[in-house]
Amino acid sequence: MSAEPTAPEDFVSLYRRAFEEYGASALWSSRPVPNPSCEDALAITRSLRVEGDLNARRLAEQIEKACRAAD
Repeated sequence: MSAEPTAPEDFVSLYRRAFEEYGASALWSSRPVPNPSCEDALAITRSLRVEGDLNARRLAEQIEKACRAAD
């Protein structure tokens, strides 16, 4: 087992993960874009928080953190 911390996921992979895991339940009013920008990723975080469960809210926080790191 490695003692090194794992690299944080980038916002694109988190965006895609959000649609895979919560597309039907929390993101039903959104469509995924093929090459999402940081703004596209941030646009779905509110829906994840309002329509999703606790794990969806955590994913929204990860997306926001990844977008801040990408700036």
